[in-house]
Amino acid sequence: MEPVAVGLVGAGPWAEMAHAPMLSKGPHTRLAGVWARRPEAAARLGAPVFERVEELFDACEAVAFCVPPAVQAELAARAARAGKALLLEKPLADTLDGARRLAEAVAEAGVASQLVLTLRYAVQTRTFLARCAEIQPFGGHAANISGTLLGDHPFATPWRLERGVLLDVGPHVIDLLGAALGPVTGVRAHGNPLGWTGLLLEHEGGAVSEASLCMTAVSDLPPPTFAVYGRTGSAVLPHFDDDPLDVIAEEFAATVRHGGGHPLDAAHGLRLQEIIAEAESQLAP
Repeated sequence: MEPVAVGLVGAGPWAEMAHAPMLSKGPHTRLAGVWARRPEAAARLGAPVFERVEELFDACEAVAFCVPPAVQAELAARAARAGKALLLEKPLADTLDGARRLAEAVAEAGVASQLVLTLRYAVQTRTFLARCAEIQPFGGHAANISGTLLGDHPFATPWRLERGVLLDVGPHVIDLLGAALGPVTGVRAHGNPLGWTGLLLEHEGGAVSEASLCMTAVSDLPPPTFAVYGRTGSAVLPHFDDDPLDVIAEEFAATVRHGGGHPLDAAHGLRLQEIIAEAESQLAP
């Protein structure tokens, strides 16, 4: 299969650490070019740099995004209308309205889309989810505690510092609990997204789960945890550090080439954003 020519929008730390190497590595994709608001940062990614984002769209058949959520919502909708397949970061947008507009643009254009929810592509996660399907699950819990928003951490970016843990970590946790226990049908939230946030999730079929989220903790912190309990057993996701970038690139190329959609598409991202928006509405400002 000919590698999919993918243009990259964004040149920040995650683009440099993950997206650019992933798309450049092949054999399923090739990095066709980069557009960013800072051309000097884009030049470090080892691909042609375009002055206008429309020129990047013309040079590729798919576009990957690694920019703040508000920027992604605007530019990804433009890429969809230009007929380009989309590799999208979470969250889909900074607001629910923005997420809806992007999902609608994808649906109207009929282009392929896929979310970079990294946990879901790992072999450890897929083994965990297969085990969950065997045990008749009725409940579970998750915790993701870090100090990412403190000090000079490279991911302490303005949108994260403003909106906090729910918009950043929330999509990963809600998505994985939904995959393990059934689609989320309701959420209750307490706490503060810039401090400690607790979620109680209700799942289709009657299961329930709890999640604890924080990005402003200090000292020695445990790794993220996911555990699910069922009528015939239990399942725990083991800790792992590797990002399954090769799998993401391979599956995105297949999504672009063969169509048929991907389970983690823009519509799925919209559903996650709806849950997050409901949780945010219940939290202290």
